[in-house]
Amino acid sequence: MEKNAKIYIAGHRGMVGSALLRKLQAEGYTNFALRSSKELDLRNQAAVQAFFEAEKPQYVFLAAAKVGGIVANNTYRAEFLYDNLMMESNVIEAAYRNGVKKLMFLGSSCIYPKMAPQPLTEDSLLTGLLEPTNEPYAIAKIAGIKLCDAYRAQYGCDFISVMPTNLYGPNDNYHPENSHVLPAMLRKFHLAKEAHAPAVTLWGTGKPLREFMHVDDLADACYFLMQTYSAPGHINIGVGHDISILELAQMVQRVVGYEGRIEHDLSKPDGTPRKLMDVSKLHAMGWKAKIDLETGIQSVYEALDKSIF
Repeated sequence: MEKNAKIYIAGHRGMVGSALLRKLQAEGYTNFALRSSKELDLRNQAAVQAFFEAEKPQYVFLAAAKVGGIVANNTYRAEFLYDNLMMESNVIEAAYRNGVKKLMFLGSSCIYPKMAPQPLTEDSLLTGLLEPTNEPYAIAKIAGIKLCDAYRAQYGCDFISVMPTNLYGPNDNYHPENSHVLPAMLRKFHLAKEAHAPAVTLWGTGKPLREFMHVDDLADACYFLMQTYSAPGHINIGVGHDISILELAQMVQRVVGYEGRIEHDLSKPDGTPRKLMDVSKLHAMGWKAKIDLETGIQSVYEALDKSIF
């Protein structure tokens, strides 16, 4: 990407989008076309087309999405499917119509079948049933990958897709119902510490395995791939190793300094047993994650405005 090129980051105020903006600014990019969701509703096709026609961005990072944890995904199923389908469809179509040089679509590891062999390789896509609790979101993200491939095949567009693992970092969502597991744990353990509560209760058994990547590592990988990768299909972005939910809870407990017990609510679902990304494709290209999980969690917690809890 040329240093003077105009870049549009869809979702620049979210955790991923803001990390991409920080990374690009650190690399010397200054020409951005940015709109908040209040300024530009990406579900509105006419508004998206008008924005692209007026701004003519040369590069697009499509990081905007309606996201949430198990409860949100399972509760707002229609919204998760409709909103995400509309946003990605409108941005990808507008990018094609307005001659965008390159677009990167950011998906999610939930695109893979619930019982796919571990670690998850790129060719596991569409080989089995999805995890029911987040199926609408997963279907929308799969559609985004296929849209990029279709526009590449039919129109010759340089549209690529990347699939990040579970993320955490600055500007994460700490909503008590709609947050992902790691920020939810930080919130729960911090409040328990402040209240001197004797125990913190985790959903499920604590046995499921998850992989976590700091969002700044993701931004670094995306910047690398925007310059080096151009192919149909998608490429996984992750750290290449995982941790159990219980081990994660114990790590968060250490970081927060909570001294009570960890208990389990076995009436609540575990979700997918394991989600580890196979990142051999990315490693072979010369990129690896750099931020250690406990160090990353520590930095996030220290910088966090605890009043948001």
